[in-house]
Amino acid sequence: MKKRIVLADDDTITRLDLKESLEGAGYEVAGEADDGFDAIELCHKLNPDIVLLDIKMPMLDGLSAAKILYEEGAKICVVMLTAYSDENFVKKAGDFGVMGYIVKPVPENSLAPTIEIAWKRYNELLDAQKEIQKKERELKQRKTIERAKGIIMNKQNMDEKSAYAYMRKVSMNKRLSMDKVAEIIIMSDSIKNK
Repeated sequence: MKKRIVLADDDTITRLDLKESLEGAGYEVAGEADDGFDAIELCHKLNPDIVLLDIKMPMLDGLSAAKILYEEGAKICVVMLTAYSDENFVKKAGDFGVMGYIVKPVPENSLAPTIEIAWKRYNELLDAQKEIQKKERELKQRKTIERAKGIIMNKQNMDEKSAYAYMRKVSMNKRLSMDKVAEIIIMSDSIKNK
């Protein structure tokens, strides 16, 4: 499946050249913009895989557009495409979640490889974020189960193993997950203690 790209550059000729190069490399240019506002709007509307943003554009520059997309939590790989290699621009781009930085003029044979590396890094980042969220959920569930187990041990005068076995039995009999059983035990205990 072709990766869908939104291309934002205020120079029409540059945009046309880039579009031709991108399509020649197998990408689908889903939308084109000549300023940052339009680029953000197209990203919301078209949900592309990748957005290429020029830094210097009227109305809203590419770095500001990248920052807005980043702060919104947009699931888009952002690549800057600019004539400016200034250290300050590069630093800001990194701070705003940009995955790649291409300096114009872009040699045709380096455009696709640069985008592919940015895409790969972006997906690695997404995978890492998902793994972190999964581990955080698991830790939260574990803490909830431990807390509920403590309540049962206290209220029913059980040892840890027996309290866990009791919770497991309730979980199986009621067809509820262990963390759901734990939440109910904690909620019930807090209501009784009010």
